[in-house]
Amino acid sequence: MPVRYVKIFNGFERFWHWTQAALIFTLLFTGFRIHGVYELISFDQAVYIHTVAALSLIVLWIFAIFWHLTTGTWRHYLPTTNGLLKTARFYAWGIFKGEQHPYRKHYWRKHNPLQALSYLGLKLFLFPAIWISGLAYLTYNFWQNGVSSPLLGWVALVHVIAAFAIMAFVIIHLYMLTTGGSFAHHVMPMINGYDEVELTEAEEAYLQQDEPHRLKS
Repeated sequence: MPVRYVKIFNGFERFWHWTQAALIFTLLFTGFRIHGVYELISFDQAVYIHTVAALSLIVLWIFAIFWHLTTGTWRHYLPTTNGLLKTARFYAWGIFKGEQHPYRKHYWRKHNPLQALSYLGLKLFLFPAIWISGLAYLTYNFWQNGVSSPLLGWVALVHVIAAFAIMAFVIIHLYMLTTGGSFAHHVMPMINGYDEVELTEAEEAYLQQDEPHRLKS
């Protein structure tokens, strides 16, 4: 199949991606201050910024969920075993031997099987865990009436574990940007929206006729 540059990330998707990244880094930065790792800003400032960033991220996620459901892009995150083992083997072994990536993006599926599985786990488990525990921590005085309880420690533990898991995901995500091509090659699709995609004859004919603006000449 021919490989064409196709606009697969629209404006909202790119805005959501970069805004989410900025907010997550802000939350990690202020979270480490809240736990006393550094003292570049005051504790009260860290708590305030952390709370505002967290609420902003929740609002962003709500809009993103609505966008995914209404546009049908949630299908890109459906897990599949087709090619999963080959992709996992590539990242665990083949990438260090200079082998070619076994998966190439398709018009109907942006993410390789391992990416889809990872993103789905992030959205179904880690994000809800950080959401629920964070809101429970923020509203603790309301639902516990200000009474000290061991439950607060469990809420904090879940929140910290989820935060470190998300941080690990971010680190792995950044590492993957340095593999299989230049850093710019991986980042540009999230800047201009265009990426290399394999198109069937039917897909290319459809884009040329109905959505020519998505094909880069």
